[in-house]
Order: sequence, then C-alpha cells, then structure tokens
Amino acid sequence: MDEPVAIPSTSDLLAPRSRSKLDQQFQFHLEQAVPVKSGGGMSPEEARRQSLNECGGVEQTRERGREQEPGWWTGTLPQDMRYALRGFWRNPAFAIPVIITLALGIGATTAVFSVVDRILFRELPYAHAEHIVSVGLVQSLGQEEFMSGGFYFDWFDNQRPFEAISSLGDMLHACDLVEDNPQQLNCIPAQAGFLPLLGISPVIGRNFSPDEDRPNGPRVALISYGVWLDHYNHDPHILNRLINLDGKPTRIIGVLPKGFELPTVETPDVLLPMKLDRADQNNVNGGFGQPMRTFARLKSGVSIPQAKAEMEPLFLHTLQTFVPPPLRTGIHLSIRSLRDRETQGVQLAAWVLLCAVLAVLLITCANVAGLMMARSTAREREKAIRSALGASRGQLIRQSLTEALLLSLAGAAAGLALAEGLLRGFIAIAPASIPFLGKASLDLRVALFTVAISLLCGAFFGVAPALERPRSIALEARAGNFGRHAILRRGLVAGQIACSMILLSGAGLLVRSFQNIEEQNLGLRTKGVVTAQIALPQFRYNTGQEQMDFYLRAEAALRRMPGIRAVTITDSVPPGGWQSGFRLSDLATEDNPHPTPGEGGTVVSRSVTPDYFRALDIPVVRGRGFSEEDRTSTQSLVILSRLMATRLFPGRDPVGKSVRMIAIDPINGPRFTVVGVVDDVKNSGLTEQNKPEIYLLRRNVADDWSGRAPIIVIDSVLPADTVMPWVRSQMASLDPTVPVEIKTLNWTISSLASRPRFETALLGFFAFIGLVIAVVGLYGVIAFLATQRTKEIGIRMALGASRLDILRLILREGVLLVALGGAVGLVAAFALSRLLKSLLYGVSPHDPLSFVTVTFLLALVALAATLIPARTAMKVEPVKALRYE
Repeated sequence: MDEPVAIPSTSDLLAPRSRSKLDQQFQFHLEQAVPVKSGGGMSPEEARRQSLNECGGVEQTRERGREQEPGWWTGTLPQDMRYALRGFWRNPAFAIPVIITLALGIGATTAVFSVVDRILFRELPYAHAEHIVSVGLVQSLGQEEFMSGGFYFDWFDNQRPFEAISSLGDMLHACDLVEDNPQQLNCIPAQAGFLPLLGISPVIGRNFSPDEDRPNGPRVALISYGVWLDHYNHDPHILNRLINLDGKPTRIIGVLPKGFELPTVETPDVLLPMKLDRADQNNVNGGFGQPMRTFARLKSGVSIPQAKAEMEPLFLHTLQTFVPPPLRTGIHLSIRSLRDRETQGVQLAAWVLLCAVLAVLLITCANVAGLMMARSTAREREKAIRSALGASRGQLIRQSLTEALLLSLAGAAAGLALAEGLLRGFIAIAPASIPFLGKASLDLRVALFTVAISLLCGAFFGVAPALERPRSIALEARAGNFGRHAILRRGLVAGQIACSMILLSGAGLLVRSFQNIEEQNLGLRTKGVVTAQIALPQFRYNTGQEQMDFYLRAEAALRRMPGIRAVTITDSVPPGGWQSGFRLSDLATEDNPHPTPGEGGTVVSRSVTPDYFRALDIPVVRGRGFSEEDRTSTQSLVILSRLMATRLFPGRDPVGKSVRMIAIDPINGPRFTVVGVVDDVKNSGLTEQNKPEIYLLRRNVADDWSGRAPIIVIDSVLPADTVMPWVRSQMASLDPTVPVEIKTLNWTISSLASRPRFETALLGFFAFIGLVIAVVGLYGVIAFLATQRTKEIGIRMALGASRLDILRLILREGVLLVALGGAVGLVAAFALSRLLKSLLYGVSPHDPLSFVTVTFLLALVALAATLIPARTAMKVEPVKALRYE
C-alpha cells in the first residue's frame, strides 16, 4: 500500500524550518560520509575536506536545503526587501531620481487612462449595453440617425433583428417649473418602453405605464435625481406630488437614478411620456411625423451587420413610401453601437492621447532600465562576493527583481498622487464636448491599472540586471568591466530619443494646426459683439405673434442703450453651433429649373433682421442689404453669400433673380427674390470648409418667429463687461421670469476651439515630459560612459591629445545616439503622422516645417545634454586620471 502524501500545513508554508535544523541535517550527512572515506585509507582531515567539496560548500548546501522547504520564499522575501531598502537608504542619489522618473511616467499614464477608459473601454451605464444600438436614417445634412413618426410604427411592427425598439424625443427642450421657486428645466419625451430597453429603473417610484404613454393620457413625469435633491431637498414624499410644469399640473411618479444620462449624452431634468398618436403622425410636420431618436436592443447572437442586412428591405420600403423623391438622395440606413454614437467625435483623439502617454511610459521604463543597468554594473564586485559566499543565481535574480518592483511600486504611489492633480487639471481645461470626461476619477479600476503597469514596468527595467551572471574576474579589481551592457544602454537611450521624436512631431503638427485655427479670417467682426439667447416659456408665449411682439420690444429696448451700433435678431450665429440647412439641389433658378437631386452639397440657411450684416461687419459686395421697410413687405427676400451666388448663378449677376424652394413642393414651392450678395463667412465651425449660405429676411410676420428661440446680437463700442449687465436688466424689465443666456462672440468662438486646444495642450505636455526624461537618460549614459573612460582619457592626454580632442571624443558618443534615435523616430513619425490627418487643419500630416523644427529642437536639447558631461571629461587632469581605479 502506498504511503500517504504529506501535505504541508499553513504554518509550514509561512514558517520554514530554522537554520539550526538545516545545520543538524547537514552535520548528520557529513558525519556519515567522513567515516566511509576514512575507511578507504584517507586521513580524517582529507576525508572531511573531500566530503565538504562533494556537498558543494556549507552555505550553498544550506541554500539548496532551504529551497526544498515549503514556503521557503516567504523567508527570503522579507530579507530581500530589507536588503533593498537599506541599499536605497545608503544611495538616495539613485533611488530618488528613479522614483521621480517613474512617478512622472506612471502618473501621466494613469491620468490619461482614467479619461480614455470612460471613452473607449468602460462599460456604459446600461444593462448589457453592447446589445443596444442606435437605429435610423442618416442624410447628407447631418451625422446622427433620425427617425420620424410617419414611418416609425412601420419599423416598430417589423423589428425582426431586435428584441425591443423604443424612441426618445429629438432633443431636450426648455420647460418651466412654475412654483414658489420657479426654475427652467430641460425636458424630453420618451416612450414607456425606453427605460426598460436601457435596463434602467427609477430609484423610487415607477416607470410610465402604457396608459400614461397614450394620447390624452394623464400628465405624469419622472424627475432627475439632481432636481429631487436640489429643488425638493430629497423629499421622501415626492411621489404623486402635483407640480406646475409649463402651466399644467403634472404628477411625479418616480425619480431617475443618480447620474442618469441619455444615450444622446444629454442629462434631462424631466422625462415625460411621448404619447405618440399613430393615426396623426401622417398629418404632422408635412406628413413626416414627429422627429425622434430611436434605439433598439439586438436579439442574442445578432450582430450589427446582420441587423443592417435584415433591416435594409424595410429601409428601402420607407424611402419609397414616406420620403418624396427629391429628398431620397443621400439618405442611408444607420445601425451602430451606443459607444460609437456617443464617442464618434473623440475616439481618434482618445487613441492618440493613449498612445502618446504609453510612449512616455516606455521612455520612462527605458530610462530607469538604463539607471538600473548602470547600478548593476557598479555592483558587479558586490554580487561576485555574494555569489562566492554562497548566494545562488536564483537568489541574486530575486534580489534584483525585488529592488525593481519596490522602486516601481514607490513610483506608482507617487504617480497616483500626481495623477490626481493632472486629472483635475485635464477636467478644468477640457471642453464640455468631450463625453464622460467630467465623470473621470481615480477609482479602484484605475488604481488596479496603475499597480499593473507599475509591476510590468518593474519587470521590464529589472530583468536585464536580474539575468546578469556574476563573474569571478570582478573579484580581481576594485571594479568590474563596465562596458558589458554599453550597447544595450545605448540602444535604450536611442529608443528614448526615437519615441521623443514621434511625440514631438505629433505635438508640432497639432501646434501648427491650432495656430491656423486661431489666425484664420472668419469674415466677421467678433470684438465688442454680445449675443443673448432668450427661451420664452411656451405656456405663456404659445403663439408666433406673442413671441414676435416680445422680441420686437426687446430689440427696440436694446437699441436705446448707450454705445450701441447695431442690434439684430437671428436664429443662429456663425461660425458654428446649431444652424438650419438644406441641399443646394433643393433650390431651382430660372436657368436651372430642375436641378439634379443630391448635387451641390449642403447650404446654410439663416433667418435674420436687417441689421445683421452691419452688426457683424459682413460687407455687401453686390446689390443691397435688407432694409427696415422690407420687414413689412409681402415679398420674400433673400441675400446670398458670394459662394452661394457662384453656385446658383455662375458668371451672372444674381441681384433681381428669383430662387424657388422645391424640396417639399417642386411645383408650388416658395419663391424668393435675391436683393444682394455678401462676403463669405466661416459658417461650418472652425475646421470645416465654408458652405454656401442663404440669408432669409425675418419679417414682422408671426410665421417668421415661431420655432427655435432666436438670438439677439448686439454690437457696441463699449466693453462687453459693461454691456452684458445692461442687456440682462433690459430683458428683466420686459419679463423678469424669462431666462437669458448672454455671452460674447469671442467667448463662443474660443469655445469652438476648445477641443483642438485641449488636444494640442495634452499632446504637447506629454511630448515635453518625454523629451525631459529622454534627455536625462542621454545625459546619464554619456556621463556614465565618460566616467568609465577616465583612465583612457588620461592615457590619451598623456600621449598628446588636447582637451578639444577629448571633447570631440565624448561628443561623438552623444551625436551618434541622437542621430540614430532621431533618424528612427523621424521615419516612424513620418509614417504615423497620417493617423492625425482628421485632427489637423490647414497643415499636411507630412508638413516639412513641423518636422524640420522638431528635429532642430530635439538635436539642440539633446546635444546640450551631451555637452555637459563632455565638458566635464575634457577638464580631467591626466595625472589624476592615470591613478583612476
């Protein structure tokens, strides 16, 4: 029968046998071997000597014996840690720079990961979010999917690849909470199945019932956690409370979860039932029905391409049945994941920043690896002595890796503190258009990431010294051969220079791009221009006539203020933001009465009052601008931009010609008379090409004032800080309950540039950190090489070499490393710069000036770092150098 296997207990693992027990075992075996050899004729002394040799030495045998014990490593690990800490304490000039360098690299990496993790990797806050998709049609005028009530129910009834499909309102709209403490909130309607589709439940209360989501159903609402906390002070009896919303009693039936966010990356204050009337959708919005956003949950095992293939016939049926022929061109089916929808504009920038900071981390690890190798070389004699005294190679490897991991963990701790500060800085300067950035934090997930990269970094820079085998020749002199790892150290420094070149090239391209954005001619005046957007409460200003009367009184009041040059009212203001538009092929002229559908691209449409061009200093280049008399005219008048005039009337004077809108009605579409042509302005954001633009006169007719809340533009000779309080007081005198959003046009334009400014600042920051670390590494290796060649320098000088010869000798080392690393980095940067193409404006990804400037900067800084140890070497006295070591 087999003997039972002895299983070590926990106490055996955590408390290996003591040294005395091992000594007793060793002594027992020795006493057994000596008599055997003595019986063969050897003297007792010789027998003992040979027995010791056969056992391999006392210390080696003890070490091998301990390694056979269960949990032997738990006894050696504290020893290795204590030994490492004593070494760091004795040599702080080595430990402190390493920890600082690691803190920079790990801290920057952690801060950026906490940002991009939300954008690229972290689960969205919905149940099984990977199965939720955004569904709809996309046309050339927009980038996001849309759905209309006219054909939504057709899709709802034929949702073959989906488990569920539900809709949400097109956008947030202002709604007024009329109570003792009135407040304007952001409301949006949603179907009863919308929250269940997302897997979201109210924290208290319930979701809409099907009866509440029907036409003429009871008025109920779900309020946000923020409104419950701020406006109702966390009232536990909030359920079933009646509130006055837009002048109508509405019952609160639930509270949305804390931090709830729509798939459109918007945060609503109030969620209302959509109450779609299936029968009336064909009579709403010219037969298209109510605009909305639609989301669906894929069936298990169905991919997005499969869903698109299954929905394609239904899409074609929708086009043929519901969309007029002139509007079908450029419309296609879109089904995409929620992550793609929410991060469509920032995914590339997030990947670029992540790769940039990983490059910084790589430079950091390479730098520390070089320092560790230099320290290992300097300790070669120490390791040889320890090996001769019985330390095994495994023990030396463990010791080296323990030192590396302790340093990396210390760097990670310091890096976490640095990351917190960097993250707060990122959030402070980041634009609001970057999704999820405001929610970024150093949580447990990020902390685990930091620990993981610190361990990987420690393994990276600790493996080379750990695998070095001690040589007995190191015992023959005060120092060993310092040149064993020279090639590897040079390679690490060259790699750092190459990575720095890549980072600097990317930063240089973004800096040039941002300069182009800042310095471009917008075609309009921005200094001294103030805009005021006033959202009138719908329940009190519910007709176009009432809205027009208010805005006309506001316009007259503002014109009476001192220092005002012009006041105008428009539905949008260039260069970016919301603006109306259509396709150029939707316009017919006398020379082209039947334009080819889908040709000519998109057109910006703006509804303005006569002072618009004077307020923004947009010159009229042909014909005339709008006049005050035109506001009471029965004619429909338009003004064209220069680009629009060229497109519609190439080679001809457009003034006096007519333009007909044929998008909806090709026969009886509205006709407009062209009275003038103005200069082009930047009207598609700061980084897109200008689009042709048509200006419609906003007349004193009620139909011209309904819809989107207009923007009042005020041009003044006085400073904006003086004008803005006056504007607010004037609006308050007309209606103190009306909210007014006032800002300068300069601020609006600056906010449009916030994303490229943020991307440029971050990449430039990482490039600077990478350059500093790489240059420090270059300085370290050149200084180390100069030190190891001190004796050689003394011999050369004794044989007649001048100090200038010594300077050239050391400089050559640095120049070769900079040239090699710079050349490799330049080639890599030239190849990788194409990835930045969509982030650049007015500059080629292979812009020669950027690459030449970066190359010169890197060479200048790197050579300065090389010159310092080179100058120190050339000052060495020959006699002292010959006595070195």
